[in-house]
Amino acid sequence: MNIQAPAIRTVDDFLRWNEGREGKREFVNGRIVEMMTGGTERHAELMMQLGSLLKSVLAPSEYVVTGSDYAVRTPLGVRYPDVLVKPRVAGDGESLATDRSILVAEILSPSSLATDFGEKAAEYTALDSLQHYLVLAQDEPRVWLWSRGEDGAFMKPEMTVGREESVDLKGLGVTLALAEIYRGIA
Repeated sequence: MNIQAPAIRTVDDFLRWNEGREGKREFVNGRIVEMMTGGTERHAELMMQLGSLLKSVLAPSEYVVTGSDYAVRTPLGVRYPDVLVKPRVAGDGESLATDRSILVAEILSPSSLATDFGEKAAEYTALDSLQHYLVLAQDEPRVWLWSRGEDGAFMKPEMTVGREESVDLKGLGVTLALAEIYRGIA
């Protein structure tokens, strides 16, 4: 559903208007788009598990790991990924969005499948700073990883399946085991 708000024309207008509002929405192609709220327990748990795991392996003096309350600026507007990693920059603590994300992760739900693999993948991989776009299945240890190659272009997504497997996030200098990402998640 789209909300009509004619006074909101830019990303900054949207961010100021959206701050502190209840519900979830994104700003895409100059339009305010309502997002799903009230995801499954597994979605919430997986989001927290991935965020916690990234926080435990990345140097807090170098990186900030956030959840879906913090936005990323994309070429088409503003998105709120489930998990985001950006460099720690002095003075950014009060910002409402970043244009320096290194990793963006989305957790699939039936209603987000086409968007996560389609328009969000295109928007995120167009970001100059992004090194990895990670999409996680909720119902099994299965992830899709888009990574920037040495030539600067994003490679086709690589699918990894099974608790015994891992994903290499070279742009962050870490490898994450799917067993750890999905630990305790049925």
